[in-house]
Amino acid sequence: MNTMRAVRVESCGGPEQMSVQVVPRPEPGPGEIRIRLSACGINLIDTYHRSGLYPLSMPTGLGCEGAGIVEVVGDGVDDLIVGDRVGFAMAMGAYAEAIVLARGAVVKIPEGVTDEEVAAGLLKAMTVDYLFNDTFALSGGETVLFHAAAGGVGLIACQWAKTIGVRLIGTASTEAKCELALSHGATECFVSGSVDVEDRLRACAPAGYPVVYDSVGKATYRMSLGLLAPLGTFVSFGNASGPIDAVVPSELALGGSLYFTRPTLATHMARVGWMQASADRIFELMQTGGLKVDINQRYALDDVVRAHRDLEGRRTTGSSLLIP
Repeated sequence: MNTMRAVRVESCGGPEQMSVQVVPRPEPGPGEIRIRLSACGINLIDTYHRSGLYPLSMPTGLGCEGAGIVEVVGDGVDDLIVGDRVGFAMAMGAYAEAIVLARGAVVKIPEGVTDEEVAAGLLKAMTVDYLFNDTFALSGGETVLFHAAAGGVGLIACQWAKTIGVRLIGTASTEAKCELALSHGATECFVSGSVDVEDRLRACAPAGYPVVYDSVGKATYRMSLGLLAPLGTFVSFGNASGPIDAVVPSELALGGSLYFTRPTLATHMARVGWMQASADRIFELMQTGGLKVDINQRYALDDVVRAHRDLEGRRTTGSSLLIP
């Protein structure tokens, strides 16, 4: 079959800019493989690419994360064979029936881990990995603040924190989502829009938090700065409520010599050996029961517009998948 179905975006904008089109089925070159996708992860970064917040050349495909079966092996790839199960966490064009990637961009999926778990969890779990181990390294015993604790990344963070003995204090948009975060290992979780949320968060760490992990952005930034301990670190890794207006150095100084950092998964994945090492840590957690990926929404490829509307409308919990 020389064609396949794939999501394409002709110009930046809302979810309606996406359409499913019939396109040529890509062929792998030297050092590449073609994967027949069984599941595609849906992530907030996909909405940033679609809207133009993170600019891409148009027209473009969408989707960074997925898993499936090796369908064709290009010249020079000698450690994978047709039929192997593989996953990836930072590509472009995963909203499709197939994708061609360099061998170095994929990891082999071990026994005891499903394709859907990888497609729904690898990017999010790798995000938690670099947040907890590379950006502000946690050793256990810390009390940290994690916004959007019931989202796909948040639920993995709750479990990971519990596994390593970290008290994770979370926020979420509803009481039901707070309950979900608590059931996954958060120590406390408060509704982000409640009038007393800042006071309740401060009561959990009277001396201030050493670190705040924030993927919400504009809506939580000022409050978070005020909750940090002196020399605390604000980790910005997303913009669900819109980008932060400005980072003012004097505010960081007045807050107690605070640090502001904006890490990305792509930077860490460019480090030699990091992706496989991170995947090994994640797969071990999955195999031993320390990490469970909640797949709470599944959409057909034709329902991609609804999937993005649900995600941006904060109507989802845990992880979402497109099934090609």
